[in-house]
Amino acid sequence: MAHYALINSNNIVIKVITGVDENVIQFDIDGTEIGGSSHAWENFYALQPWHEGLTCKRTSYNGNIRKNFAGVGYIYDATFDVFIAPRLYPSWKLNYTTYQWEAPIAKPEEIEGFIWKWSEYNLEWISIQLPVGQ
Repeated sequence: MAHYALINSNNIVIKVITGVDENVIQFDIDGTEIGGSSHAWENFYALQPWHEGLTCKRTSYNGNIRKNFAGVGYIYDATFDVFIAPRLYPSWKLNYTTYQWEAPIAKPEEIEGFIWKWSEYNLEWISIQLPVGQ
């Protein structure tokens, strides 16, 4: 099972679909061979009438294809051929190795019974104690 992101003209992912694995070859009702590669399936899905005007790109859960699994609202960066999540906070910077957003200060190590929440106002991580029994 493969996954494909459908991207609008602004390079924003508007839908992610489950599709056929890239190495599978099928035949259309008129006998035309379909598939055999990621590129072929991307073209096939993009040419469907209900995807008119959209570009299709393969994505993967494990990040082996285009660094990050695409989600609705993600940006497709054609220059680097990657999917990038929306930025959570204005102060966060994009890591050009992982293509993920990072806080300007590293998140502290986990403490049992607490979670860390980023404060954009203070530009720091704040610990929040979990209710007892959580």
